[in-house]
Amino acid sequence: MHDFLLDLRGAERVFLAMCEIWPEADLFTAVYNEHGTEGRFAHRNVHTSFLQKTRPTSRTFRALLPLYPAAVESFDLSGYDLVVSSSSAWAHAVICDEFTVHVCYCHNPFRYAWNDRDRTLASRRNPVTRSFLRGLFRRWRQWDWIAAQRVDHYVTNSQSTQARVKRYLGRDSTVVYPPVETGRFSAGPVGDHYLVLSELMPHKRIDVTVQAFNRLGLPLVVVGDGPDGRRLQRMAGPNVRFTGRVSDAETAAYLSGCRALVVAAVEEFGIAAVEAQAAGRPVIAVRSGGTLETVRQGLTGCFWDGGPDELARAVLDFDDAAVDPQDCLENAARFDTARFQEALPREVQNTIEALDSRSRWPRTGPRAGRLARPALI
Repeated sequence: MHDFLLDLRGAERVFLAMCEIWPEADLFTAVYNEHGTEGRFAHRNVHTSFLQKTRPTSRTFRALLPLYPAAVESFDLSGYDLVVSSSSAWAHAVICDEFTVHVCYCHNPFRYAWNDRDRTLASRRNPVTRSFLRGLFRRWRQWDWIAAQRVDHYVTNSQSTQARVKRYLGRDSTVVYPPVETGRFSAGPVGDHYLVLSELMPHKRIDVTVQAFNRLGLPLVVVGDGPDGRRLQRMAGPNVRFTGRVSDAETAAYLSGCRALVVAAVEEFGIAAVEAQAAGRPVIAVRSGGTLETVRQGLTGCFWDGGPDELARAVLDFDDAAVDPQDCLENAARFDTARFQEALPREVQNTIEALDSRSRWPRTGPRAGRLARPALI
């Protein structure tokens, strides 16, 4: 199961790789849009919740936020031997049979209720809305912690997420880095622009990057869309260009042609940073989160702390021409899809064997030593 399948971003690409590992598995998700996901799941048996009747899109689905826990818990997964959930919010809360093995690949605990709670509340000026969200997030944290205790084993996408799962949900986990389709990218001629490749959300701190480049006057291209797009465009100077969402081929061209990818957000992992290196380009990233695990200081990029002034200084001080594209390519290879497709099934098998050794189910019968019916949720 995946939280929602409405478009094709980083988490959805991870889920696609999971689908390739278990090609016979049924898929479950709260809401699904075949067009928004470019038909990548059209050949699979996709089960949706009662929220599908509202026909939400990637722009409107957030309005249904209070209903998603009930939607996930409404699925009937009786009879499945294995459930692998892909969760950044609520998919890990699915209710399974007592003999079902449930492994959760966690992108991050629900950020708005946990690590991004204060920022989210501060962004709401209406005191009634703020009070409502405060109560909602309190209940959500209680529900989330209880749901987490039902999962047999957590696999996390970085050491940063691993620490959050331990702190917020009280669960240990194993790190398996997400799959990156490094073969989609290659080094090429470098232009004069810097690049942001991201969903346009407040927590991505793209406003910090825009403000920094307004001061620098250097060309910046922002690839992606999202609810923060209009605000960002209003504050941007003439040297900042917004493209909206573009095709995979166009994304690869922007990455290979940029002087550097700029990351201002504290990413749980940050697939775009690895994609940039797979295109032979360095990354200028805030010194926190998953990029500390994917970018090598001085070799494939640099780190900075602070706000727009500090970022502007980091851009001026960093000599992107001194970076060897081959170093970037070799570093990105550590996160290739093939490694993920080896590591995740191994973690699932380790979980099965550990549960079997503790007599989770009888050693005879249909569930002994095999998993006949998998589900991805």
